[in-house]
Amino acid sequence: MKVRLIYIGKEDSGALEGALESYVKKIRFYLPFEMEAVPYLKNTKLSMEEQKRQEGAGLLRKIDASDYVVLLDEHGKELTSVAFSKFMQQQMSSGRRCLDFVIGGAYGFSDEVRQRADTLLSLSAMTFPHILTRLIFAEQLYRAMTILRGEPYHHV
Repeated sequence: MKVRLIYIGKEDSGALEGALESYVKKIRFYLPFEMEAVPYLKNTKLSMEEQKRQEGAGLLRKIDASDYVVLLDEHGKELTSVAFSKFMQQQMSSGRRCLDFVIGGAYGFSDEVRQRADTLLSLSAMTFPHILTRLIFAEQLYRAMTILRGEPYHHV
């Protein structure tokens, strides 16, 4: 099963990008993993709802009908790292071809994206910059894979 992280934003350069790429390489040891950006809307005077709708349309173009879609959303269910690893095991055992995790824009997700979602997960009740959200997600995905393999990265 392929796992993708689809997000509103841009490819960042800077201090966190190296750490993010390090986790991406580690994740790819365990499973196919891709990150795909939907560009920010630039210099826009759109209303919040219209911006969410346009960003949502960009996100939905990246998602296939057969994909399982998980929105990373502040209102989603919070899981421990062990519970997230169990979630990943269930998904990998499901026979699905692709599991998409999605990070929305500054104003969140459009109604259309929410309707397409299969589940909502929260990384934290706090709000983080997008690059940090990607880094936290990548670290947790890597941690989940090491938990499933019984490797010593995660200490109980």
